[in-house]
Amino acid sequence: MKVASPLLLLSSLLVSVLASPGPINNGPRPSRPLPPVQSNQLRRLLLRSNLLKHADALEEQAKLSDGNRAFGTKAHNATVDYIKRKLDATGYYDTELQTFEYLFSEGTANFTAVIAGAQKNYDTEWFTYGPAGTVEAKVVIVNELGCVATNFPAEVKGSIALIKRGSCEFGLKIALAGAAGAAGAVIYNNVDAPVGGGTLGQPSRPEGPYVPAASLSGIDGNALVASVAAGEVKGKVFVDAINEMRYTSNVLATTKGGDKNHIVMAGGHTDSVPAGPGINDDGSGAMGLLEIALRLPKWSVRNAIRFGFWTAEEYGLVGSEHWVTSLTAEQTSSIALYLNADMIASPNFGYFLYDGDGSAFNVTGPAGSDHIEHLFESYFTSVGIRSAPTAFDGRSDYGPFLDAGIPSGGIFTGAEGIKTAQEAEWWGGRAGQAYDPNYHLAGDGRVNLDVGAWVQNTKAFAHALATYANSLEGIPRMNKRGVLEKKQISHDKRRHAACNHEFSEI
Repeated sequence: MKVASPLLLLSSLLVSVLASPGPINNGPRPSRPLPPVQSNQLRRLLLRSNLLKHADALEEQAKLSDGNRAFGTKAHNATVDYIKRKLDATGYYDTELQTFEYLFSEGTANFTAVIAGAQKNYDTEWFTYGPAGTVEAKVVIVNELGCVATNFPAEVKGSIALIKRGSCEFGLKIALAGAAGAAGAVIYNNVDAPVGGGTLGQPSRPEGPYVPAASLSGIDGNALVASVAAGEVKGKVFVDAINEMRYTSNVLATTKGGDKNHIVMAGGHTDSVPAGPGINDDGSGAMGLLEIALRLPKWSVRNAIRFGFWTAEEYGLVGSEHWVTSLTAEQTSSIALYLNADMIASPNFGYFLYDGDGSAFNVTGPAGSDHIEHLFESYFTSVGIRSAPTAFDGRSDYGPFLDAGIPSGGIFTGAEGIKTAQEAEWWGGRAGQAYDPNYHLAGDGRVNLDVGAWVQNTKAFAHALATYANSLEGIPRMNKRGVLEKKQISHDKRRHAACNHEFSEI
């Protein structure tokens, strides 16, 4: 065996050391700490093209359910899945689905009658909870107001009961008609106008079974009474309705980093009305927040941020209230504030801010709501946009947070309200027309969004989230109202509380 010289050994060792990549470490390398989130940096990543991709995805989802994303449908479930999958892919959030069951009730009614050999078609409305069915039978006038069983004559059996509005609930009148053997019922108003937004008040009643029913205006009803009194009238009631319990889910996503005792929340609803796809109401708000959530992982947050994507808002803030009322007192107190994004891309938009300080509408939010309003005002001023206050009346998903004493605020571009001449000067658009002519209609699609307003408002939310993620100065940290009881109100009251529509049970 040949032995190397000491000089050669030293030279070989030196070459080996210089060529070595260093000690091998198969364990995870420590990650660099993320820089704190900054408003201007986050806003630069919020692109029009990405928002439009989300809008396209929602429209594709709506095709799964006849063009809408109402809660509990395949389309809405696809929306929920889309949001959660994208959030999970970031690895930045702890996400959860809060799944529960709620009543879906939707329908239409039609009434026709043959009078003196001629068919007359009436403008009619459906009663919430009213069953589906088709009834063709003679029309029989009910005595008095149909509030007691003795008001229903024997000939009502197998017929269509014609009942005047007044004194007692619609639901009682229809239940008593069913108990008397009526095949169907028509309630006409006690004034000239249509009944408008009627409800049977509850899914069923012990007084009798509901029958297919419709409502008429007072003018039409009184004329029909006169026709029945003059001779036999054949009528037809047709009701197309669904009344069923459906499972549905909220999506919650909380940053893994940040102080969980000082959580900054933002939310918007994911469902549409059955009439359309809901790309502005509220695809714009929900997808604007989703896009912020997808860009945020480049930074750290001092205060944790939580996004809430609420279901069944269109049925009366159901998802947000279900979540808020499920919180313990400690969990409620951990929420520093809530920001609401509902309709932020209306085609005839305004830049409206919820009136947290009560200066415009005399309704003041919990302490800190004024700070949120002023922060949004300052931001819009800084980018050269004029803003204006809107009523802080709880008619969106911030309502349950107000009830819990949590400071709240947000942005709204308008729904069925009419744009003033002054507002048209400020923001452009068409005075004398609705902020969103497609509100709760099939036309609420991607093509009818104002994408410029959508981008601006999404950036405003990003600014607020980045600001509060770093500091809660101006937001009082106090004990909230703790555990709340779920409001025991009817399905239709709950639903119309969110929609700003009139309704009646009587």
